[in-house]
Amino acid sequence: MAISNKPIVWGPFAAGGTLTAFVTPALILLTLLAALGHAPDLLSYERLHAFAGHWPAKLALAGLVFLSLWSAAHRLRITCYDLGIRADILVATIVYAGALAGTGASVLYLLRI
Repeated sequence: MAISNKPIVWGPFAAGGTLTAFVTPALILLTLLAALGHAPDLLSYERLHAFAGHWPAKLALAGLVFLSLWSAAHRLRITCYDLGIRADILVATIVYAGALAGTGASVLYLLRI
């Protein structure tokens, strides 16, 4: 049986897709409510900032960003292939590098908190 690298790509893709489908809409709604001033005290800026200041929360938020971006990058790669762009190595390099760059930017931002 041949050894494949597919689990390395498909594992985070599946986890990111599931996480994005269930968690991200709730986070968007709660953030929108907080921005409009209709959020409970639990979602106040001070409490969310204090939450993001803890290391386990930083790791969880960075993981959420990484898995969501990885899932989006993999979907873009497959979409490009379906649209006829056959330079798969170039496309994969660009989209996965973008996902890693976005994750790196979010980690740098979280470290500043």
